[in-house]
Amino acid sequence: MILVGTCGFCEGKKRYFEDFSTVEVQQTFYKILQEKTLQKWRKEAPEDFVFSIKAFQGITHPPTSPTWRRSNVKPSRDVGLLRPTKKVFRYWELTLKEAEALGAKFILIQLPKSFKENEESFANAEKFFKQIERRDFEIAVELRGWSEKGIEKFVREFDLIDVTDPLIREPLHRKRINYYRLHGSYQEGRIIYKHKYSEEELREMAKKIKEWDRGESYVYF
Repeated sequence: MILVGTCGFCEGKKRYFEDFSTVEVQQTFYKILQEKTLQKWRKEAPEDFVFSIKAFQGITHPPTSPTWRRSNVKPSRDVGLLRPTKKVFRYWELTLKEAEALGAKFILIQLPKSFKENEESFANAEKFFKQIERRDFEIAVELRGWSEKGIEKFVREFDLIDVTDPLIREPLHRKRINYYRLHGSYQEGRIIYKHKYSEEELREMAKKIKEWDRGESYVYF
């Protein structure tokens, strides 16, 4: 099974629920949303519609991140980078509540480049994943700037879905579910978000996704 959607609603929700079978909700990364809002979205969507939510940035992004400018929360010094602090664990609990209200299948943890491939990051992650509740949610992680060896060790040690761009590399986890995010093109380590995929790129992408499919694949543009 291969489902395709977008990162955020690319059109009105009523139309979106007719055109697509899945979405990655972006608002939950920037702000803490009211449960009644998410419950309303769940009721508006078809019963088999698949929601993924992006974990709140207080879990992943330090207070220096420019993404906080769009938030309805003022960050403290001890947030982000999976640090095992009371604030980070509190934000995870809030993310869990949002995922439950939405009936989500996935929680996406997108880590910034400042989450370096080093012993400190692994130590933080070990304490974080040891203490959090997962409940029935699939947890996917996107690591930026890491080596394939480091990514493979991280996702297998903490039992996570390795989020990849199929035009860049194959997923490195052992799970039967693949999760892809298509940001655009890459130039000298920078993402060109305005990139428009050519027919050739889309065909190559589709071929790889089908070859690597282990049961379920979710593709978000």
